[in-house]
Amino acid sequence: MPSPEATLLQSWQHNAQSWIDAIRSGAIDSRLQVTDQAILLAIMSRQPERVLDLGCGEGWLLRALADRAISSVGVDGDATLVDAARAAGSAPVHVASYQDLLDAKVDIGRDFDLICANFSLLHQDIIPLLATLHALLAPGGALVIQTLHPWAVAGGDYQDGWREEAFAGFKGQWQPMPWYFRTLASWLNALDMAGFQLASLQEPQHPQSALPQSLLLVAEPRR
Repeated sequence: MPSPEATLLQSWQHNAQSWIDAIRSGAIDSRLQVTDQAILLAIMSRQPERVLDLGCGEGWLLRALADRAISSVGVDGDATLVDAARAAGSAPVHVASYQDLLDAKVDIGRDFDLICANFSLLHQDIIPLLATLHALLAPGGALVIQTLHPWAVAGGDYQDGWREEAFAGFKGQWQPMPWYFRTLASWLNALDMAGFQLASLQEPQHPQSALPQSLLLVAEPRR
């Protein structure tokens, strides 16, 4: 039986075109209303000259940064998403899985002022990856993570573990995707074990929702 991580990657390969269509048609309201702006504001507040977008997908954030005269590099594990990013003018964009990054199989560059992971840390063992990202940062650099808010999506089960996203309500042909739920404490512990310290924590909110739309963490290498 495939591991959840293998099924996660396979689901992205299946869902890539549906995801491209959803992002480019503005089908995800929370992104339009809250989370896209939240990640951009978090990045801009650091005034970076060079950004790595980890799990860049079809490249919307790379294009948004280019519009703001910020140099960026993208990396994603799915070739269909990378091809779409490149075709839309996002460059440079690399095809590499997180394991490829851990094994240094692909040179994506280094000395980034900021590395962002926008809803792209979905697997269980993120500490080795975070430690690898630590080494890619320039002095004074920062890591920005936006993820599902654990309190908003816990569903009465507030403990680390694999969950499933069924993409209910999304148009297109979707395959269910496993993803790893972690508590707030688990996120902070992972950052600490990878050599980071928390610089700020935000909970972007939709004006018509009682629950936060995301958890946004800004972390810096521990001094």
